[in-house]
Amino acid sequence: MNGQEDTFELPPKIDRYLATLSKFYGKEGQRQIQEIIVNSRPRVHAGWSYDNWNGGAHGHALYLAIPESIYLKIVNGKADLQSEIREGLNKIHDIQNEFIEEVFFEMEVPEDHDWRKDSGLLITHNRIIPDPVASRIWDKNCFRVFLSHKSEVKKETAGLKDKLKLYGISCFVAHEDIHPTTEWQNEIENALHTMDSFVALLTDGFHDSLWTDQEVGFAFGRGIPIISVKLGKDPYGFIGKFQALTSTWDNAPFEITKILIKKEPMLNAYINAIQECPNYDSSNKLSELLPFIERLTESQVEKLIKAFNENGQVHDSYGFNGKNPKYYGDGLPYYLKRTTNIDFKLSARGKIIRG
Repeated sequence: MNGQEDTFELPPKIDRYLATLSKFYGKEGQRQIQEIIVNSRPRVHAGWSYDNWNGGAHGHALYLAIPESIYLKIVNGKADLQSEIREGLNKIHDIQNEFIEEVFFEMEVPEDHDWRKDSGLLITHNRIIPDPVASRIWDKNCFRVFLSHKSEVKKETAGLKDKLKLYGISCFVAHEDIHPTTEWQNEIENALHTMDSFVALLTDGFHDSLWTDQEVGFAFGRGIPIISVKLGKDPYGFIGKFQALTSTWDNAPFEITKILIKKEPMLNAYINAIQECPNYDSSNKLSELLPFIERLTESQVEKLIKAFNENGQVHDSYGFNGKNPKYYGDGLPYYLKRTTNIDFKLSARGKIIRG
């Protein structure tokens, strides 16, 4: 950077002005353009242009990296939105002899994004499992987890399965999920082909079973999220490369879900579980996951608000309404704001509204 560029004031303050512009559009009810600003990552090309008029003024180019889900929604109107943000910034900033010359939108794609797989058109070597078979194995609208375990801990594994259901997780446990008349090896393979994630319950002797090692290898080959839970044995071989957690059987449901909630399908299943939550105790348990949600789409925000406003078991629970933060946390409005940078609050009737 040369000496002239070192004196620029606008580029290092751009985030502050974007925050002000976001508030302005929020008050004006222009949610689409506010959503773009809130979810973007800015970078500035300083000294993009120079104008000799009125003693000289330097123009900068602002690049906004936008999540793919938002970018695809606004791509047809991109030029107008870029101009709108450029004009808005130039109205509110107070830096003399500097201005935003151009605003450019860029699409931000996660590093682990597999666009071929996400298209739904990629031909793979995976077995095609008919819907009736998958429906027999997994509960509807749930995140599918295969629990790999030794037969000696089948009782504990069955208990883990029951507790994970609260969070929107449907588990396959071989010893109890295979119908007596079904050819058992084929059914295990069906589950392995249709699971969303794989959890290895590493108790003593886990490695001694030929079946558990084969299940681990299958999951590794499919490239799905793998979690190893250390319940007496350390990870080894292929599974040693994946996320491991040390836990007790009692803590395992929450610890497993804390990791999986970062995956989009799991987050959607969790939101569905909130919508169908049957009682206050379950609602308070579900609320404990709110601090671990890293980002929400507009659709997910709307579903969470609807679940809160329409399910009395949710909006009357301290975990979600935030009325007893000392014991139950700050509540859903707080975490909606944290992930979206948009104000949410409870109305006089106890419903979530945008502030």
